[in-house]
Amino acid sequence: MLRPRKFKELETKLGHRFKDPGLLERALTHASVRGGKIARFDNERLEFIGDRVLGLAIAEILNQQYPEASEGELARRYNRLVRGEACAKVARNIGLGAHLILSESEADSGGRDKTTILADAAEALLGAVFIDVGFEKARAVVRKLWQEQSEPVPEVAVDAKSALQEWAQGQGLALPKYTVVSRKGPDHAPRFTAEVIIAGRAPAQGEGASKRIAEQAAATALLTREGEGGRLGDA
Repeated sequence: MLRPRKFKELETKLGHRFKDPGLLERALTHASVRGGKIARFDNERLEFIGDRVLGLAIAEILNQQYPEASEGELARRYNRLVRGEACAKVARNIGLGAHLILSESEADSGGRDKTTILADAAEALLGAVFIDVGFEKARAVVRKLWQEQSEPVPEVAVDAKSALQEWAQGQGLALPKYTVVSRKGPDHAPRFTAEVIIAGRAPAQGEGASKRIAEQAAATALLTREGEGGRLGDA
């Protein structure tokens, strides 16, 4: 199989040359091109595997970097490194968007720079490396690509969404789920209302100029109502 030049460039950035180039192609193939084919022809299953590979590798890195850290501190740092925004940042750093295999409609709608698509593809790459040669090499790729984000830094302030997730886990509750329930105002000055739901607790709402701010406000409202507002100043 002739290896496309673009594959060689991406392999150089990953630090891994695939024994099976087909795995790399599949990792780059978005479900939008499936066209009725079964899921094994796109990257969704590889993303599922890569998510687990990333989680284990990041947990190992943090355990080594912060031997005296509490479970709560490790959890906060872990969540920042494995969340979609962090994975998408890694994808952008290696120019992954240009290599994605998308349907024409998805490409035309800006799919090459969509955070969700980039994050999923980054995880799919890790899954492909794992299947190709195993965890040791996949872990090395994580260390290479996530190095900048995982460098030891002083603990930063706990954001409300992270604090709420930590509290929910500590209570043995389901993870928080966020929904934007309304959007008002003109495009240049929108106002969002978000709602957060945790099974077994009454929902809470918050408002803000962006979805993210509204979700943070909702998380703050729920924590405050539950008497856990002090968590926002723990760090």
